[in-house]
Amino acid sequence: MEIVSHKGDITELEVDAIVNAANSDLWMGAGVAGAIKRKGGDSIEKEAMEQGPVRPGEAVITSAGNLPAKYVIHAAGMPPGGRATVVNVEFSVKHAMNLASQNGVQSIAFPAIGAGVGGLSTEESIRAILEGIESQEEDLSVQRVFLVGYSDNAYKIIERIIKS
Repeated sequence: MEIVSHKGDITELEVDAIVNAANSDLWMGAGVAGAIKRKGGDSIEKEAMEQGPVRPGEAVITSAGNLPAKYVIHAAGMPPGGRATVVNVEFSVKHAMNLASQNGVQSIAFPAIGAGVGGLSTEESIRAILEGIESQEEDLSVQRVFLVGYSDNAYKIIERIIKS
């Protein structure tokens, strides 16, 4: 499996699945979730909420509406209005990777789950994401993972961690 960094808007990536930094109620407010809903359409949120709520650390998969991706995987790193934890991010990523594999996903893009309003630093988030990916116990269909930084600073942090 190849892990690469990408700078830009996750909603514009042409991959099989993008990951939403979700809350456990699965409603889509601001940040990455808001961008996905704005660009992909309300149907993504409706589909997600029909599968929830979930516990922090879990994930659900939906269609991607008007986005170039086929799927959106909603990784719940935190409760609504609460704080993300490294453990919840790690487990939500593990669940996201399993859902991806169950749906034949070969390329997937992750934002910094739990960073920003979740309270984690970008570095904490990216390290938890990598731990979640690396802790997989089964063979996965995923061949390429993009870690996406929207800002220059986030991208630089991702680059540094991947290269270390």
